[in-house]
Amino acid sequence: MSASGGTRAIVAALGANLAIAASKFVAFAFSGSSSMLAEGVHSLADSGNQFLLLIGGKRAQRDATPQHPFGYGRERFIYAFLVSIVLFSVGGMFAIYEGFEKISHPHEVENWYWPVGVLVFAILAEGFSFRTAIKESNGLRGTLSWAQFIRRAKAPELPVVLLEDFGALIGLVLALGGVGLALLTGDGVWDGIGTVCIGVLLVLIALVLAAETKSLLLGEAAGPEVVRKIEAAIADGDTVPRIIHMRTLHLGPEELLVAAKIAVRHDDTATQVAAAIDAAEARVRAAVPIARVIYLEPDIYSEAEAAKGPDPEATPGGPAQVPGH
Repeated sequence: MSASGGTRAIVAALGANLAIAASKFVAFAFSGSSSMLAEGVHSLADSGNQFLLLIGGKRAQRDATPQHPFGYGRERFIYAFLVSIVLFSVGGMFAIYEGFEKISHPHEVENWYWPVGVLVFAILAEGFSFRTAIKESNGLRGTLSWAQFIRRAKAPELPVVLLEDFGALIGLVLALGGVGLALLTGDGVWDGIGTVCIGVLLVLIALVLAAETKSLLLGEAAGPEVVRKIEAAIADGDTVPRIIHMRTLHLGPEELLVAAKIAVRHDDTATQVAAAIDAAEARVRAAVPIARVIYLEPDIYSEAEAAKGPDPEATPGGPAQVPGH
């Protein structure tokens, strides 16, 4: 993900959410609508989300240190995980609690024009923020569907903003429906039901974001297209006849580790092997600029070992692989 594109979407969402939060709290003060209070907390939580994403992006830019030799790129994943777990869940659980309180002790919505006017304004503002996030995402997702983009994106900021804005727009429609039904029927229970629906929606979005950011924190490999580019760059058919096996790992959204065992000829000298490795590394960096850390291990390719197929126990946490396999 382009850092500038993600920042634009975050700033747009932050500005919209701060303005919306202020207007919702004013509407709650004048109307007593629990949907307005829940939506105000939701917008305030979203504003905190954007602050966390901006902090994570800033901290991820720190230089590597002896204690953290691969840098701090994963800080962006950590702060996105905090967004999904802490703020989204807090906003969702508060809304559910406030909704049940309203259902248990309903009261008529006062000064109905305040919540209705604020909700219309909020829908327009969130629509602007959502449009900005969609515009920034369209330049990156290519032919992927929106669900595929959210699942496969290595940079967490745009998926977080997209889901936030999507959830906010649905929540605003639910709040408008709850307030509208409360006004039409004179029964404040509908306002509480709308509030509970908002809370459930926020919790569901929190679970989706938590699952996606957890996968990034655990460590994801490069996408299939990037892997193909790396493989084509390493094995030139001459100095490096083939790749025996290879693994990739995202150290951050824009930092990739590549580790591969490459085949060399049995009669190559140490100088020739070193030159082949240097040339392969240069080709990989030219083909995939985010490949910042590259480790290539030379080995003699064995047809007999390769014919046995991959060793299922030869994982990073398991037994060492058979040489030449």
